[in-house]
Amino acid sequence: MNEIIVPEENLLPRVEGFAGLFDCVKRARNGISRGAMGAAEACWHAAREYAMDRRQFGKPHAAMQFVQKKLADMQADSLVGLPGSLRLGRLMEERRRSAELVSLMRRNNCGKALPIAREARDVRGANGVSDESGTIQHVMNLGAANAYEGPHDAHAPNLGRGQAGLRAFQ
Repeated sequence: MNEIIVPEENLLPRVEGFAGLFDCVKRARNGISRGAMGAAEACWHAAREYAMDRRQFGKPHAAMQFVQKKLADMQADSLVGLPGSLRLGRLMEERRRSAELVSLMRRNNCGKALPIAREARDVRGANGVSDESGTIQHVMNLGAANAYEGPHDAHAPNLGRGQAGLRAFQ
């Protein structure tokens, strides 16, 4: 790449080397962590609405213990990730975020959002896999999000390095 010429208007301002690339990756991962929580919350609300409207054995589906447990788990896991995403966004605005914190939020939120979407699909039964519900689309999108931008386990060495001060790979 020594012979490549980049026109001045295509250069990123105040960026040298790979710093700009890594900054873009950090910003993308922050966006993914936020988007995952948004998808999780949408799935939880859709599952709750469905469970309230669907009647089974003469009562709302939401009156069943296993449905209530699923809804409670979805609520807890989705609401715990939201403040972390908000805090990370504020730290990024202040330019005080670390690569480890970005990895932590990306790893946590994507790791929680996919099971939430799957639970929401289950609460909706056969309707959970229809295109009309939107839930199955979230399941598919979150599955893809867990595969690109670093899968769940790929963020662990970054977090371990931040805790131990030691690199797992060179």
